[in-house]
Amino acid sequence: MTRFKLYLKALPVLLVLLLTGCLGMPKSVTPIQTFDVNEYLGTWYEIARLDHSFERGLTHVTATYSFKEDGGVKVINRGYSAQEGEWQQAEGKAYFVNEPNEGYLKVSFFGPFYGSYVIFYLDPAGQYAFISGPDHEYLWLLSRTPTVDDSVKQQFIKISQEKGFDTKQLIFVDQTSGLD
Repeated sequence: MTRFKLYLKALPVLLVLLLTGCLGMPKSVTPIQTFDVNEYLGTWYEIARLDHSFERGLTHVTATYSFKEDGGVKVINRGYSAQEGEWQQAEGKAYFVNEPNEGYLKVSFFGPFYGSYVIFYLDPAGQYAFISGPDHEYLWLLSRTPTVDDSVKQQFIKISQEKGFDTKQLIFVDQTSGLD
């Protein structure tokens, strides 16, 4: 077999790995097993996050979830960029990776490329959630309200540290100041 034919045979495998490579999760993270997407729909406020380029500098960040016609979840992330003096918004889609009662979804904002969205803690009243991405570089605290008690923040930090996240790098998102 020529080297070229070998590369052609390997190409589909490499493409699958590329397209699904971000669907893992940190070994220390386990998705919740009592997830009900109907109760998760609506608007969530981002209270804290680890820094990454697609949200850098944004305040007043929200994520709004609703059903798509195909059974998936429509995701609208919105935040204010003071540097640009305007709101920024991205629309994505999410689908369950396994079972619909498991808080493990794949989310895409860029065509066929998906990343993990792992809900590893949801308080019993459904008012705040701890979310991981595919590795320890992605972490969020979301809430149904723009602010949370310090006890919620401390619980988030404690649990996240136990799971191996660098909580010293957390950004606490401004949700309360007026916009210029």
